[in-house]
Amino acid sequence: MKCTQRLVSLLGIGLVFSLLMNQKPALAQVAYGSYVGVGPTVDTQNGQVGGILAFRYKLLEAPVSFRTQALIGKGTAVVPTVSYDVPINWQTDIYLGAGVVLTSGDTPSPVGNKISFALQPGIDYAIPNSSAVIFGNAIIAFDAYRNSSSTAVSVQGGVGLRF
Repeated sequence: MKCTQRLVSLLGIGLVFSLLMNQKPALAQVAYGSYVGVGPTVDTQNGQVGGILAFRYKLLEAPVSFRTQALIGKGTAVVPTVSYDVPINWQTDIYLGAGVVLTSGDTPSPVGNKISFALQPGIDYAIPNSSAVIFGNAIIAFDAYRNSSSTAVSVQGGVGLRF
């Protein structure tokens, strides 16, 4: 009887040890959720101030998001991008997106007045125990102006509602 109890006890210790040894470390996940947000935008070259409507659609199984931002200033632009999201902690991720700037008219928007390639580095912070998210990013549009080959840079941020 004592042999059986010892064997069960050793097997139990072995099982617990095996479970502990096979555990993988916890990894931070990309901030959960798609969102729609609003906020201000500033053109860093000309000081043009405007508004932004931001949209993020987060793929659940991959660290990839589809983002679109509409920038409204003296002129308007829509900037769709695909981003690679890197988790910092449970609520925060940083990202780098690549996409295109689509503008309307001759009046420069906060990111130029010509269709151009854009990079978008940024950060998202999901406020714990709420559906709110705070976001901030820059849009760097290369060869963004019709009359020059200048790069346009805008900085924006805001608050979004996750869905």
